[in-house]
Amino acid sequence: MLSNIRVVLVGTTHPGNIGSVARAMKTMGLSNLYLAEPKVEPDGQSIALAAGASDILKHLVKVDSLEEAIKDCSLVIATSARSRTLDWPVLEPREAGSKLALESSQGPVAIVFGRESHGLSNEELQKCHYHVCIPANPEYSSLNLAQAVQLICYETRVAWLEKHQQAEQELVEYPSSEDHERFFEHLERTLQKTGFIIKNHPGQVMIKLRRLFTRARIETQEMNILRGILTSVEKKVDSKEE
Repeated sequence: MLSNIRVVLVGTTHPGNIGSVARAMKTMGLSNLYLAEPKVEPDGQSIALAAGASDILKHLVKVDSLEEAIKDCSLVIATSARSRTLDWPVLEPREAGSKLALESSQGPVAIVFGRESHGLSNEELQKCHYHVCIPANPEYSSLNLAQAVQLICYETRVAWLEKHQQAEQELVEYPSSEDHERFFEHLERTLQKTGFIIKNHPGQVMIKLRRLFTRARIETQEMNILRGILTSVEKKVDSKEE
């Protein structure tokens, strides 16, 4: 299961952080590292700070966007400071580790870490199912990237060890991140055809609907039903236009 858990770093700017993250991952048994939109390449400093985890650097995957890094993941959790402007389901690190350990037995899952300077954008955060906030000392909450990765990986390993000793549980199948994006595109297209959304003035409707369906954690079968409903609505609208 641990091999299905990928650590995704977005827009990393310091080669040393890549090496330190690799070391933090390997100590907890994780090995699947993705770099999305990296600003630097791993170098000698990365290898030095990896301290024996250079195999993770050797096999890391570089992609051009967060979407590409998570497109086949059924669960995506973003690390974030608590936001007043984006009302999204927030987990404690222990809860995040438990979810990652449980659902990784079914397929790829991801934990996403943002840029060193300003984290993840609101648009990127909206592509994740949950946000996780590390409850550090409010008077000094400065965690570097590798420390944050270490904490989440630790909670994930603890949860995995507990579940590894238990009988396997029946898991619900969830759609991938790519399937989610197709659904939202289908939903927006259909709402535009019915006139519910005006294409040139969409407002906040899709953001609120995205939040609603993300919070609901729709199962694959449920999403297939919704896609079928949207298709039937489209056909009805198209036939009236003819």
